[in-house]
Amino acid sequence: MRFRESAFITGINWGDWSFVCLYLSIGSGIAVGLHYDPSEPFYSTSALDLLVPYGAFFRSLHFYSSQLFFLFALAHYVSVFSRTERYQFHRFVFLVLTLPIILLLLFTGYVLRGDSTGFSAGMIAESIVLTIPFIGNTLNNLFFAISSNGMQRVYLHHIITFDVLFLLLAWHHVRHYSTNLIDHGLLVLSLLIFCLVVPAPLEPHLPGQFYITGPWFFLGLQELLRYLHPFVAGVLVPLSFLASLIFLRANRRWFRPLLIFICCWLLVYGGLSVMALTLH
Repeated sequence: MRFRESAFITGINWGDWSFVCLYLSIGSGIAVGLHYDPSEPFYSTSALDLLVPYGAFFRSLHFYSSQLFFLFALAHYVSVFSRTERYQFHRFVFLVLTLPIILLLLFTGYVLRGDSTGFSAGMIAESIVLTIPFIGNTLNNLFFAISSNGMQRVYLHHIITFDVLFLLLAWHHVRHYSTNLIDHGLLVLSLLIFCLVVPAPLEPHLPGQFYITGPWFFLGLQELLRYLHPFVAGVLVPLSFLASLIFLRANRRWFRPLLIFICCWLLVYGGLSVMALTLH
């Protein structure tokens, strides 16, 4: 049986588009991973662009297809959210939890570049995790430990751990899909041409560079860290958003207040992201 989502903006099937980008991301990621050395992250990324035949193209394809996978997945979330009543509650929770897993996949991809944006974002994430009471050191040693182990663990989680977690959490939902790349040839062709023309970003460390903007989805959190304690800004605020999504489905009496909270959360986070991008 083929799962079909309801039309959202002139009938676009965002789930299919998301899967097309995921396939391209995985395929190009294999090509990139074959030449990546976690012990020399920035050097191997630069060498991939400069020395490996078609290396810059595959890195661009991996970068932009991953970004589009996330954006199309968000649109897919919105388009199917009204039909989540048919899910058992634990399966709905699994579906919500795929969102931070996708973000972690994107985030670790940025970190693995080892450039100014990636390295700084990784160190900020490590600092946030260390503020978690009781288990902060354990979680940092498990997922990051960049300051002591470099990119070794980040690389492992990017290529294995988070991919497996995404598959486990989303399996009940994605197993109904049978997306064919040929059916979406225009999207594939457009993305391939775009990646041939527009290289993926790579930002070397510059002397005298005091402020570094992180990944675009990290900007709101980065700005929030200027005003709140790292544990509040980096842990409690994101958790409040995930919890509100889950309880939106669990308790219909609180649907309107929780929906207002979610909309306000997104507006504030978007505003903080614009501030971080334009004021520095």
